[in-house]
Amino acid sequence: MAVEPDDADNTEQAADPSEVTEATSEVTVADGDDVDGVGEVDGEQGEVTDRPGRRWRRLARPRLSRVGGALVASAVVVATLTGLAGWLGYQAYDKHEAQVHRDLFVQTARQGAVNLTTISYFEIDADVQRILDSATGAFRDDFEKRSKPFIEVVKAAQSQSEGTISEAGLESVRRDSAQVLVAVAVKSRTAAGEQSPREWRMRINVQAVGDGAKVSNVVFVP
Repeated sequence: MAVEPDDADNTEQAADPSEVTEATSEVTVADGDDVDGVGEVDGEQGEVTDRPGRRWRRLARPRLSRVGGALVASAVVVATLTGLAGWLGYQAYDKHEAQVHRDLFVQTARQGAVNLTTISYFEIDADVQRILDSATGAFRDDFEKRSKPFIEVVKAAQSQSEGTISEAGLESVRRDSAQVLVAVAVKSRTAAGEQSPREWRMRINVQAVGDGAKVSNVVFVP
């Protein structure tokens, strides 16, 4: 049998195994790419897959943005509710203060009417002083000037009277003053005997003075 020429001469030379290894294992990294972001070679397919750290960073950024937006929205809501609560609180306080002033004016007028109609000849000096203490302005000055003749008349007649408030209400009110209508029933007696009860109506002006209020004028009305 004839010997064929050497097969090695007619066969392509096999590639160097080391070159094959380098060719299949190399992954080219583009200039400027983050090496941490390059995926790993996935088995025999040679596909690049993301690493878990890179995937987390991509997912975390939009989630953090949404959380930040929610925090800002929550802060706006809290600020709005706080402002609203403060405004409502101020309104409630202002309303309460106004009611306190109205009650003070009415109470001052009621007491003023009682002081003017409750007089006893044996306590006349104290009664007159009580009227002066609860009065202010021109009304007080005028009453003080007339107080001595008034005292003499009461003593001479041995007059006694007692006033009871039937009703009282605000007619008008301002920041520091008010007009109050007061109805008062008066029982009186003198040395000549007891008189029939009488109903009087007064329009009493009240003026704020310091932390309280005083009577500034009195007018008897039909």
